[in-house]
Amino acid sequence: MKLAGAITLATASALAYSQDVIKIGELNSYKTQPAFLGPYKMGMELAVEQINEAGGVNGKKLELIVRDDNSNPGDAVRAAEELLTRDKVDVLTGTFLSHVGLAVTDFAKHKQRFFLASEPLTDKIVWEDGNHYTYRLRASTYMQVAMLIPAAVKMNKKRWAIVYPNYEYGQSAVTTFKTLLKQAQPDVEFVAEQAAPLGKIDAGNVVQALADAKPEAMFNVLFATDLAKFVRAGTQRNFFENLSVVSLLTGEPEYLDPLGAETPVGWVVTGYPWYAIDTPEHNRFLEAYQKRYDDYPRLGTIIGYNAILSLAAGIDKADTTETEALVEAFKGLEVDTPVGRITYRGIDHQSTMGAYVGTLAIKDGKGIMTDIEYIDGASVLPSDEQVRQWRPASAN
Repeated sequence: MKLAGAITLATASALAYSQDVIKIGELNSYKTQPAFLGPYKMGMELAVEQINEAGGVNGKKLELIVRDDNSNPGDAVRAAEELLTRDKVDVLTGTFLSHVGLAVTDFAKHKQRFFLASEPLTDKIVWEDGNHYTYRLRASTYMQVAMLIPAAVKMNKKRWAIVYPNYEYGQSAVTTFKTLLKQAQPDVEFVAEQAAPLGKIDAGNVVQALADAKPEAMFNVLFATDLAKFVRAGTQRNFFENLSVVSLLTGEPEYLDPLGAETPVGWVVTGYPWYAIDTPEHNRFLEAYQKRYDDYPRLGTIIGYNAILSLAAGIDKADTTETEALVEAFKGLEVDTPVGRITYRGIDHQSTMGAYVGTLAIKDGKGIMTDIEYIDGASVLPSDEQVRQWRPASAN
């Protein structure tokens, strides 16, 4: 029965590929995370337009079919099923929130269909819960935390506080931060920890609880509206004065721009300083995006753009959208992107796309990143030996 099912899936994929278009099924949390996913969709659309104008992939045009997952794992699985059965898509991509990404990762495993998780950050997607059919584009929580550890160690602070959204992304980021900082600085103490419900932070009480512990430094994992509320409450209470901070994602325009003049100066962050990147590949992308949309890109734009580039490169290499051929094609796949060349690792299906690290400042009433450095994702990935301990042997 399993063989018959596999043949049916392969036949369906081959029939779809034989048509004039390649259908990319994308599902995401557009309604609940518009700041990131609006620009993300625009990045995807730009990449599709450019590829189609250049002749498509193996002579076939790309078609993007989008569904909303309502930030709900159950809705995401239903949307993925609909994309496969009703829309007859050739490949699946997308998801934003980590627990939603994990649900679709499991769906791809059981349906034996290729899935490129473009944005969710949880390490489990490629390690503990990794599977044969799923690859991931964006630098994970482990990778981005590892990028911040050198700055945290350089701060030479002993008493650390932690604040994070209480779901998979925040929990995994905190676990990694504690582990890596302890390894680098054994005498560190974690004196306060606040886990806020996603999108429902009681910012004043959270700030007060952290301040009561008298920390010397803080690791922040909050983003979006939770971050804005937290920064405002912390500023009003002078909590950030003389407090050293490292922070995930805060330098991304989606979350930095709304802070404006309230930007917490001096925080060391990961982000996307589009205005300060001067490379030929990024300049070409920036010019094309601004010409198309009369706007500046956000990090979501880059993720969406790179997801389509990756799928196009993988399908071109495989010369088919058949699942097993795509899985093999993505092993060691190299893709030239606006942030440089990235590679999809065969051992864990994680791409080497990196991130920018810098220090927050204010210019003309707006938050910016200064002293930026692009950290190649390959430099902060765990060893092959460590991956083998985390990832199921059956996942490859």
